[in-house]
Amino acid sequence: MGRFGLALVTDLGRIALDLLLPPHCAACDERVATAGQLCAACFAATSFIAEPCCDRCGVAFAVAALGPVCPACERYPPLFRQARGGFTYDAQGRRLILPFKHADRPELARVLAPHLARAGADLLRRANVLVPVPLHRRRLFSRRYNQAVLLAAELGRLTGVPVLRDALIRTKATASLGAKTVAEREYEVEDAFAVRPIREAWLSGSNVLLIDDVMTSGATANACTATLMAANALAVDVLVVARVPPSRAWAD
Repeated sequence: MGRFGLALVTDLGRIALDLLLPPHCAACDERVATAGQLCAACFAATSFIAEPCCDRCGVAFAVAALGPVCPACERYPPLFRQARGGFTYDAQGRRLILPFKHADRPELARVLAPHLARAGADLLRRANVLVPVPLHRRRLFSRRYNQAVLLAAELGRLTGVPVLRDALIRTKATASLGAKTVAEREYEVEDAFAVRPIREAWLSGSNVLLIDDVMTSGATANACTATLMAANALAVDVLVVARVPPSRAWAD
């Protein structure tokens, strides 16, 4: 079968599947034209992050007058070079992220990866390698997959940037950071990561793009960055699907 014939069979198969199982919005039950799309209402409700945003951590600004860097980055400059996120982690953002993270919906990685590619276009142009934030083996066993690995794999497929799925190891089981203050988060993830020895040569001299689903205060990203820089990475950028708003991210 030639290339044209194979493409035709693939298209016919997709059409037949859509007739049997019509595609639905990634965030609700509304029917959409193509699997993985958001319906018009959910698209309008999603707070996509664009300029103006903090030049360092990528958090969205309400107004441009705040300047290039947010107050948190002015006071505590992050270790990573830049971070960017696809959309704000608000009520609508949680509808997109939580099923992927906690409800056994790994297929949503393909829905979310294009938002990473859009938000991180500049970071991807200078990236030599994509590195996902690791889960501890206990959490990986209970969840059965690492959502950051799935995102990195899909992003690598879309962009052609190499993915090192196992470059980082989480050396200790950390508690959930959701209800913790910035200082508590930093303490919790201190010395929680290590570079897998067989990956050190890949990382040395590389522009690393760290991939995760959500960034709150940046404590995890900073801890991973410190570990990667100690392995002689040239620089580390961070790309996440969603950024927590400042009012929640910067709690003391």
